[in-house]
Amino acid sequence: MKSMIRFLQDVAREMKKVSWPKKKELTRYTITVIVTVTFFAVFFSVIDLGISKLIRLIIG
Repeated sequence: MKSMIRFLQDVAREMKKVSWPKKKELTRYTITVIVTVTFFAVFFSVIDLGISKLIRLIIG
């Protein structure tokens, strides 16, 4: 039990050292992630659609 308490104290101590992003940085990072995920979702959807149509064209 003492080791668990010690561990949690160490975690709390280390968390105080963490450099958390400011609100402006966090907003920019969030927008970057959303735009990137959206881009890749659309990109792979178009690729998937193209491959599907190509396979349908080849099969019949």
